[in-house]
Amino acid sequence: MAWSEELKAVHARLRQALALTRQALADGEPTRAASRDLLLFCHGFCAALSGHHLAEDRELFPAIVAEHPQLGETLRKLEQDHAMMSHLIAGLQTAVDSHAAPADLARHLEGLAAIMESHFRYEERQLLHVLDTLELDADSRQMLGPL
Repeated sequence: MAWSEELKAVHARLRQALALTRQALADGEPTRAASRDLLLFCHGFCAALSGHHLAEDRELFPAIVAEHPQLGETLRKLEQDHAMMSHLIAGLQTAVDSHAAPADLARHLEGLAAIMESHFRYEERQLLHVLDTLELDADSRQMLGPL
């Protein structure tokens, strides 16, 4: 599979994980089981998103800039987005761990969701054409994270 297709597939899985997390929050009744489900979905989604960004920063982006140095500024912007989302993920995880009110959790999740979607769209506009031609002998999990 071309790297552009791999990236789109990972983004689709992350969007699905976000949808499941939103649903767990919407369905969450003040019961222990609902709280556990929300905790599971939030931690799973946050870990998957963080793992994806760490892999891109560590593996994929250096491979891209090696072949396409003109994309250095674009990749720096994407890395800045990753740092911002990492901060938002930490806030969401803190809210989940402290059993924040559903409205507070929704606010954290929606802020992260908005930045994530904007980031994915920008990343796809800027990189899919490059990824179509990128020749890498690497595992997709290494380059794009565990999801």
